[in-house]
Amino acid sequence: MMMGDGMKETLERWLDAWDEHDLDAVAALFAADAVFESWSGARVVGRERIREAWRTWFTAEPPFRFERESLLVDEAAGEAVFAWRYEGPPLGDPAGTRLELRRGIDLIRFSDGLITEKITYTKTVLERDGDRIELRPWPGRQRR
Repeated sequence: MMMGDGMKETLERWLDAWDEHDLDAVAALFAADAVFESWSGARVVGRERIREAWRTWFTAEPPFRFERESLLVDEAAGEAVFAWRYEGPPLGDPAGTRLELRRGIDLIRFSDGLITEKITYTKTVLERDGDRIELRPWPGRQRR
């Protein structure tokens, strides 16, 4: 749990790093044993594994962007909820030949000044090149 403005300041630095497409700065704000859970249920454990999981995405052309819709911070609980709108290439299209629009939220938990858990929830229908697409878990992924 963080006290004072530390958690909000950490979140602002983290969100700025996303805006700047600075993967190293994003990863630096995760705890070494942090957990990321994507909308599909896929889990990645550890700062370095999170960095590697996102590397291709951060080098995509054209770059992605997240529009900040809302940021709610509960310092006492050590949690934040970040509502966002994504615009950029879909996962699996690093050349950026298609455009995806998506809305979602992240539940972000903190300990000792670092992000310990990031759980992503997203709408199940997004827009890709003007078409509405229903999201489905990645092929080959088993439900728990």
